[in-house]
Amino acid sequence: MPIGFTRLMYDEKVTNTYKTEPEPELNDREMSAPRGRVLGGCSSINGMIYTRGQRGDYDEWAALPGCEGWSYDELLPYFKRPEHFEVETGNPYHGNDGELNVTHVAMKYPITDVYMEAAESVGIKRLDDINGATQDGIGYMQVTMKDGCRWSSADAFLSPEVRKRPNLRIILNAAATRVLLDGKRATGVEYRDKKGNVHQARAAREVLLSAGAYNSPPLLEMSGIGRREALQAIGVEPIHELRGVGENLQDHIQLWVQYGVKTKKTLSEDGKFPKVVLNVLRYLFTKTGALAMPAANVGAFVSSEEGGRPIFQLHFTPGAGGMDEKGNMVATPEPGVNSTVCVIRPTSRGSVHARSCDPKEQPRIVHNYLSTEHDKKLSIEGFKLQRRIYESAVFQEHATQEILPGPSVQTDEEILDFWRREAMSTYHPVGTAKMGPAEDPEAVVDNELCVHGIEGLRVVDCSIFPLIPSGNTHAPVVAVADRAADLILGKPVLQAGA
Repeated sequence: MPIGFTRLMYDEKVTNTYKTEPEPELNDREMSAPRGRVLGGCSSINGMIYTRGQRGDYDEWAALPGCEGWSYDELLPYFKRPEHFEVETGNPYHGNDGELNVTHVAMKYPITDVYMEAAESVGIKRLDDINGATQDGIGYMQVTMKDGCRWSSADAFLSPEVRKRPNLRIILNAAATRVLLDGKRATGVEYRDKKGNVHQARAAREVLLSAGAYNSPPLLEMSGIGRREALQAIGVEPIHELRGVGENLQDHIQLWVQYGVKTKKTLSEDGKFPKVVLNVLRYLFTKTGALAMPAANVGAFVSSEEGGRPIFQLHFTPGAGGMDEKGNMVATPEPGVNSTVCVIRPTSRGSVHARSCDPKEQPRIVHNYLSTEHDKKLSIEGFKLQRRIYESAVFQEHATQEILPGPSVQTDEEILDFWRREAMSTYHPVGTAKMGPAEDPEAVVDNELCVHGIEGLRVVDCSIFPLIPSGNTHAPVVAVADRAADLILGKPVLQAGA
């Protein structure tokens, strides 16, 4: 049930409910940083939004020293090959023969169209395909769903037929403790099963590390690879010093504005009794309705006042409210809608490091959100962008009053203080084992994702991103993994147009 993502993200049975260290620029708050601890990883607990980022993101990657081969034109075939785009065939920006089902969001409330018309009235153009030729504009989200249900990477790539392959063995309820090394060559992985017994899996060719931006660096550190001082802090003998391990952490943070509306046809109203009963029945029998809603049904990418390619991402949901500590949705008393904004190319950088050699102990995460003037300035502008849409004549015909934050937040300092009090992660951590040349002190892998200085070891996850993409991260992770498969197998790189 798609709407269930609000519970999954905080369910300790399937999620590592990590917390950051106190964030200095966010009033020393410890921020939630959940990661999926289940087959499919975060694609099994996320909001199901499928956005790829902008052409400029990947062209910037490829322009960096040591990142050749990762331009947009070179990556586009790898966005397309794993994709099954339900909406249409023959689209040059989408694939139809892959396993990852992508479709347009199905649930469309009338107030959603009002919001998009309001955005158009302030100069944001309408997009029919948010992953097409440009991301500059507003349109309905594309989502990883199929037949009204979540379609995770596990659904896509671990089908029953795949699980029967003789060269695949899936071990559940296990935690990797270290990469086994013979000198400077990776030879396997040590792991602990659910009873605490230690096992070793030996590699005939190479080890592929795909534990994510928060866990790949700590696993390298537990293996003796990383900053000498970080290894010594957890009592590990340094085998190979690689100072970039755990550095360069990037993420998006978001802040919302909620507005009251005159209509009762909203997601939050559909979640109240007695409508919720009807919506449960509707979902059970048709897999449609409010319970088939992803994290947002409309997205927008907007440039700053200074111009250039889009720097803000908006998510719009036709409902207002929040979540309690258990992930239960709590609607506002009156009908309302919600939009969030994030700066999609922040310059703030953080780090993640192992806290100990226990793989089940959460790593030490510091994002340093809003630590640069660039991020502060744009965060204030992005907040004002949301209000500009809501305060347009088009939207005001259907509006009552601002619910959150309300009239008490007006000046730039009050807006920045609201960010410090209320902002939350968009859960897009990347960059902590970044791609780059060996001479770059922060680079961990080369452009074939091989760890510098260690034979037979690659990292294949979002930690290799040198720069954060301008959007949600599931789609680029799948593309990077698909390209990595060709690199590992020694196959020719797919050509543009494939």
